[in-house]
Amino acid sequence: GSPSLTAFNPFIPLNDFDSGIPAAFFEVAIENDTDAALDYSAAMTLCNPYDGSVNTFVTGGDICALHMTQNIHKPDSTEFGDMTLSADTSGAELSYQQYWYRGGWFDHLETYWCNFKDNERFSDRRYDTAGRGDHGTLCLRRRARPGERVIFRFVIAWNRPNCHNYWSPYKRKNAEGLETDVTWKNYYATVFEDSLASSRYAMKNFSRLRSETFKYKEILWSSTLPDEVVEALASATSVLKSPTVLRLEGGEVYGWEGVGENTGSCEGTCTHVWNYAYAMPFLFAKLERGLRETDFRYNQDENGKMSFRLALPLGRERNSFRACVDGQMGGVIKTYREWKLSGDTEWLRGVWQSCKKSLEYAWSDKNYDKWDLNRDGVLEGRQHHTLDMELFGPSSWLEGFYLAALKAGAEMAYALGESDSADYYMKLFSRGRRWSNANLWNGEYFMQKIDLEDKGVIEPYGDTTDAYWNEETGEIKYQIGEGCEIDQLCAQWHADICGLGSIFDGEKVKKALRSLYKYNFKPSMREHYNSFRIYALNDEAAAIMCAYPEHVRLPSIPIPYAQESMHGFEYQLAALMMSNNMIEEGVNIVRAIRDRYNGKKRNPWNEIEWGSNYARSMASFSMIPLLSGFRFDMTEPSVAFDPKINRDDFSCFWSVDSGWGSVKINCSAHSALIELAGGVLKIKKLGLPFTRQIDSVSADGKNIPFTYSGGYVVLDEETAVRDSLKVF
Repeated sequence: GSPSLTAFNPFIPLNDFDSGIPAAFFEVAIENDTDAALDYSAAMTLCNPYDGSVNTFVTGGDICALHMTQNIHKPDSTEFGDMTLSADTSGAELSYQQYWYRGGWFDHLETYWCNFKDNERFSDRRYDTAGRGDHGTLCLRRRARPGERVIFRFVIAWNRPNCHNYWSPYKRKNAEGLETDVTWKNYYATVFEDSLASSRYAMKNFSRLRSETFKYKEILWSSTLPDEVVEALASATSVLKSPTVLRLEGGEVYGWEGVGENTGSCEGTCTHVWNYAYAMPFLFAKLERGLRETDFRYNQDENGKMSFRLALPLGRERNSFRACVDGQMGGVIKTYREWKLSGDTEWLRGVWQSCKKSLEYAWSDKNYDKWDLNRDGVLEGRQHHTLDMELFGPSSWLEGFYLAALKAGAEMAYALGESDSADYYMKLFSRGRRWSNANLWNGEYFMQKIDLEDKGVIEPYGDTTDAYWNEETGEIKYQIGEGCEIDQLCAQWHADICGLGSIFDGEKVKKALRSLYKYNFKPSMREHYNSFRIYALNDEAAAIMCAYPEHVRLPSIPIPYAQESMHGFEYQLAALMMSNNMIEEGVNIVRAIRDRYNGKKRNPWNEIEWGSNYARSMASFSMIPLLSGFRFDMTEPSVAFDPKINRDDFSCFWSVDSGWGSVKINCSAHSALIELAGGVLKIKKLGLPFTRQIDSVSADGKNIPFTYSGGYVVLDEETAVRDSLKVF
């Protein structure tokens, strides 16, 4: 029969250890479809990539390996490393070659192929001298009876233990007085001695790791979410497995914005880019909490100003550039999110003073950008943001971040007993919300309030006046103005996911979304003018960053990237549309992105913005909680579902900090089944669209008494669900 290959790297929600094994797993399956017993051989070859290559055969129990080392670099060098090819030999006949034939031209390939096809087994070959790029092979041979299926398992593991900051070097003097790079270890190198150790762990746990990884895959792909949505969010999570993400020596996560061919692209787990990355908080909540901790610990100065790029190695001087509104206020919102996903109020207490200082920097007299010095809840002054320039007048985009941060801050302050602070934050929130709904709304959508001809707006910031004043047209440059900007409701997107409720007037939000679809979504980019980077072209459809309808003023030089289409922003818009029951429109935008990344035009696992494997693409994961109407508050603890589609046959993935699995809902039958695939779900309150029609609740097969309150089923006691929660 024809062989099939299954290849994977472990990806198990909430299990960051096994999901971070530096190894690739391969399973070859062959079924004997003849009437006679046959012997099948499967071989895997690996090249030792190092100069001074040394290949060594190692065996132990049912695992054999070729450990590929080198004799050039010292163990503390950033160039030091090793690789291992291992195989499961149980029930198999093993042969191997530690080295392929050394020769010129294609001698090694010719010799290998002849060895494989002409002989029943490989004869080992060794050399006494180190080589350069030597290959080695493991070969397994198994007999299959008629109709029998045989399996061959291999693992390739790697180890490059030492890192240093090559993009912005940081040196210290060593014992000899010479300046040398400060290095640190990759996290996996602190738990595995070398690639041989990680390959042994991988091979011993192969079946479990395969089962748990494929359990997640099956839940994801068997859901009743639109195919385009599942493809988008599944593809984008590959960013977590790409060189975009590093794990530092203490287990901390560090991310680029994306990656170039040989280097990272834009350093520092950039807060305003990673604002959009919703995969990690739901899939690896502990790691996401770590981002908040490192952000507050290393990026905050004594006044509360946050650097939006984390500098490596940890503890070196902070970036001195001005603070970023969406990055800094987003950090407050995300702190709230991590608290609600985990229910860990002690964790919140540990980061709260830093979080509070970050929020209150908005009106600090040390804030030289003067965001809200008059404390009226309205962002003014100079506002840096993710489009790499500054806004100088209030906009729903950045004002929304401020409002959402104030509301999140108030809830956290109340929970920690700081009612005076909480009341003050809510007072600012209410003022700012009223002002924004009245002054930033043009009847169709939210915009920026600024007089482009008033040079006095930018003159208090002397170091940027020349850069932002267009002398020829007498206008301030790089502003939204009256444009319809794709992120005008980004804060509402965060609020809908995190359970913060309404940031802007609900009817205005719906109308603004319809305007965004009308003006920003282009069914074809062929006639669309774009002076910036081209991420969509010809007859491809896309949603552009900022549209200027004919009846509004087009600035002579508008906000940067106005004519571009960037998929991370598009996913945010699409997901918010879905949250507001604009399902068809949201899916159309997602479908347009997936058409652009359909495998023929572009790599479907590499969505590009400023670099490959761009972190902002993980905004697509937000479509899971928003389409399922998933609400979470593990401080109670409570979860709720209110599907936006397929309400009589809905199934989807869900997760919180402690557990993950699938949910199946039939609204007409008043039934729901929450199944655990990993971890535990602690629950006291459950919300469903048909809460009042529920007659029975059982957890792990045991009936649980309950009452009704505030749209929730309230269990008589907090219950730890390990298998399933069933209601009907």
